[in-house]
Amino acid sequence: MKRLQAFLITFFILYALGAAPRAAAQLKLVQTIELERDVTGHFDHFGVDLKHDRLFATSASKSVLVFNIKTGEPIHHIEGIGKPAAVLYREDLNRIYVTDAEDGSLRIIDGDSYRIMKSVKLLPDADSAGYDPATKYLYIDNGGKDAKLSYEMVSIVDTTTGEKVGDIKVDGDSLEAIVLERGSPRMYVNNRAKNRVEIIDRDKRKLIGSLPITLGKVNVPMAFDETNHRLFVGCRDGHLVVFDTASGKELQALPITEGTDDLVFDPPSKRIYVASDGAADVYEQTDPDHYKFLGKVTTGPVAKTGRLVPELNRYFVAAPKHDDKQAEILVFEVQ
Repeated sequence: MKRLQAFLITFFILYALGAAPRAAAQLKLVQTIELERDVTGHFDHFGVDLKHDRLFATSASKSVLVFNIKTGEPIHHIEGIGKPAAVLYREDLNRIYVTDAEDGSLRIIDGDSYRIMKSVKLLPDADSAGYDPATKYLYIDNGGKDAKLSYEMVSIVDTTTGEKVGDIKVDGDSLEAIVLERGSPRMYVNNRAKNRVEIIDRDKRKLIGSLPITLGKVNVPMAFDETNHRLFVGCRDGHLVVFDTASGKELQALPITEGTDDLVFDPPSKRIYVASDGAADVYEQTDPDHYKFLGKVTTGPVAKTGRLVPELNRYFVAAPKHDDKQAEILVFEVQ
């Protein structure tokens, strides 16, 4: 019995030691971009401009930080934005679109001069956004708790004309991530207040259903595998909930690090990257119903903003200032 116990202990130790390097090898830290001391507070989202090699990071320091995405060199600080959240770049117009949660607006910014060209008025707490490349419409959640309302709006802005063209009212004071189906008018919106995912018809501009979440709590980020009808919902209690959008069934919950804020599914590699408080978890989809945990890499306290750029084989994580350590952008090479 003692020999068996010793064998089992040795086996599990060797397994753990062998698994950890293999897991960490999925993401290799290749660069750390140290930010200026006045960059404080959390980060919200990243944006990418591949044509001009730019990476945009929305910072709580009332600015959007612009870097060279290949070298990490700082390019510019876009100021005059109270609380920048989501960011979108339109290459054809060379314009940057940033939601401002402080005053409730969408800022439209010239890509050359970084001048704010226009502000589209929304409700306070304009935050997450989803973009439809076919119509050029940007869907933005705004309102709710910070606006002292029991509901939020998913506002529709035509990014070509810079005009708001509609609103969709949703019951609940804290909406989060928005993802769009390309092959249908369906759109999915995380309703954190109700612990469910709302289904919206973009053509009819109305709610057509919902997906109640029972396997996780505090649903914030989302990602979508449209080919296989799998919706991935990140919950801050440490669960990645998988839905079948064809049937509406909640299939399973995968364990992740608590406090998630960003989530991406990469169709070519079938990998899921989850940025959470202190770590990034990586899963691989072996088939639509089975997921293999590839491991996690340590990032930093509240470093839960992540962005995969598959064209460069890079995964970016924003790590806020913590204690005496300055804020950083961590650059990982995808293995």
